[in-house]
Amino acid sequence: MKINCWWKKALLALGFVIGSVSAANADITVTFTNQTYAALNFTQIAPNGSISGTLTGVAVNATLNASLVSTYADDLTIYVDVLPLSTAGLLQVGGFSNLSATQRLSWANGASATVGTTVIDNVAVNPIVFSGTAADPVVWLGNGWGGAGASGTWTGSVTLFGVNAVPEPTSLVLSALGMGLVGFGTRRRRTV
Repeated sequence: MKINCWWKKALLALGFVIGSVSAANADITVTFTNQTYAALNFTQIAPNGSISGTLTGVAVNATLNASLVSTYADDLTIYVDVLPLSTAGLLQVGGFSNLSATQRLSWANGASATVGTTVIDNVAVNPIVFSGTAADPVVWLGNGWGGAGASGTWTGSVTLFGVNAVPEPTSLVLSALGMGLVGFGTRRRRTV
């Protein structure tokens, strides 16, 4: 079947791109450089509604760049909780202080406050389902040590296994249209 109309080609390309995105199954990796967290300070790395799938594990690969009040490399913490942030979440991986999460796991290494200490580990978790809606919990990253005046600075990455980023619909359509039109423009130049 030959398609002669440029907009039909663009729509065909759009359908292919959207189909590819919805069928993809990728993990989410968040990288950070010289990220400082004070005691029990967390930031959202996956706000509610931003991911879908089933969280089956997490990984860390980070280096402690600075430490105050005995903040260890393994105090870098992934915490999953519904809003608002509380001390009764669904998952805590890392951190010395107990945040009373339903699941609490530790990193296998990184138990030192010496600058340059690494924390590198993969941890399987009891599955947590994310539907890609505002009802989902939030994934946080921060310092799981609550000592007064504590602070840590890390460079590295964390990975969430089994979940995908949920693209904002308008961005997905615009990027897919752009990809379809760029592809069409490239094909047209080659035939001229």
